Amino acid sequence: MAPDAASGGRQIDLNADVGESFGPWSMGADERLIPLVSSVNIACGAHAGDPGTLLQTVALAAAHGVAIGAHPGYPDLAGFGRRDLEMTPTDLRASLISQIGAIQAAARVAGTKVRHVKPHGALYNRAARDPGVATTIAEAVRDLDPTLVLVGLAGSVSITAARAAGLAVSEEAFADRRYEADGSLRSRQLPGALLDPADAAAQALAIVRDGWVTAGDGSRLAVRADTICIHGDSPDAVSIARAVIAALGDAGILVAARSVDA
Repeated sequence: MAPDAASGGRQIDLNADVGESFGPWSMGADERLIPLVSSVNIACGAHAGDPGTLLQTVALAAAHGVAIGAHPGYPDLAGFGRRDLEMTPTDLRASLISQIGAIQAAARVAGTKVRHVKPHGALYNRAARDPGVATTIAEAVRDLDPTLVLVGLAGSVSITAARAAGLAVSEEAFADRRYEADGSLRSRQLPGALLDPADAAAQALAIVRDGWVTAGDGSRLAVRADTICIHGDSPDAVSIARAVIAALGDAGILVAARSVDA
């Protein structure tokens, strides 16, 4: 279980994308990763996951006292939600509400509730730069449950749209992904996009303690983050989580979920 925020001191939320297995195809090491982090974003069955995985992952997170979030993506199982789809606002809204609702139902069965929503993959990246998509997401979340926190790329359009819709936000940075000079994440198709445990730990510490990240071209970007992400589908996800937690702990920084009121 993640440390209790009541212990005091400087803290940061550490989240992971999980629940991405589908039928007999296993993805990630959720049983080892979930107990290490303070929040999880659970695939809703559109880009990854299935009903059994969804229920199992919510129950596992609840058992470890980890804050639960819905991780809706484009309905694209073949592309793992990493292909940009053109959807009408009406269709995107309907998909989001049904996906988030599935996690809410699983949480109810597990005796807990959903705290936040974080879009996945191409939808997340599109919302970070496209005001129309960002607004559709924010308004769908608000209309479903205005108490949900919307997680988005720190300083991006998605955060602006969420605030405009009256939602609480959690600005996110990434431990395990290389940044470009414009603040975007380097495409996974390019070399150096994914960081190893040592580099991920150093990047997370620089973000949380110092408020900056070194981009791929060597420039320094200012980053303010409420939560740091680790991708659960990475083969090194568990090692990255342990390295990040150790680096933060050595600096006196506690890993703990934020209050919903924060």
